[in-house]
Amino acid sequence: MKSAVIVFPGSNCDRDLAVAFEAVSGSRPAMVWHRETELPDGLDLIGVPGGFSYGDYLRSGAMAARSPVMQAVAQAAARGTFVLGICNGFQVLTETGLLPGALMRNAGTHFVCRDVALTVDNSQSAFTSRYGAGEQISFPVAHHDGNYFADVQTLDRLEQEGRVAFRYAESVNGSARNIAGILNDAGNVLGMMPHPERVIEKAHGGTDGRRLFEGLVESLMAKA
Repeated sequence: MKSAVIVFPGSNCDRDLAVAFEAVSGSRPAMVWHRETELPDGLDLIGVPGGFSYGDYLRSGAMAARSPVMQAVAQAAARGTFVLGICNGFQVLTETGLLPGALMRNAGTHFVCRDVALTVDNSQSAFTSRYGAGEQISFPVAHHDGNYFADVQTLDRLEQEGRVAFRYAESVNGSARNIAGILNDAGNVLGMMPHPERVIEKAHGGTDGRRLFEGLVESLMAKA
């Protein structure tokens, strides 16, 4: 598996995501600086990590979405390359238009940092194939602007098309319909607020996140 992790000023989970990619695939990802206009050739997977790109000025992810590299990411996604955006990465993907909706300030306006229970809503995607439909898993969250919002028509369409990947088992940040992660219409782009890369080893307190990365590797090997 050939992968890359995008790095913005203010990214702080880029190394975590790179470690997760390498731990499961055995291949070290390329670390691509936000000012690059091209991506390495032949990528199978692009990671857009968590953190506080550009200090979260204007809106979370808004400035990062206009970085030169994101045009290349959008073009790669259109060609079918898998893209995984986590936390701030999810915010960036909505700001670029790769995913619908927006991430707003948490209900209650507090930063939320703890393990949360999630329900797997769609177990048929490349990202979720190692989970069972309706299975409850636990990932950590760490965000201030994770309140997913979209208009009713968009929310209905996401549900009807099976594009809700994960939901919070209980309200964490006020997200519409407890949505924690969504897919694009082609199924090759996933944005989610919880951090699977932080639960890939027993020493982390859990391994529920590892299966997400394992499923991706299996899907990519099946396509090869």
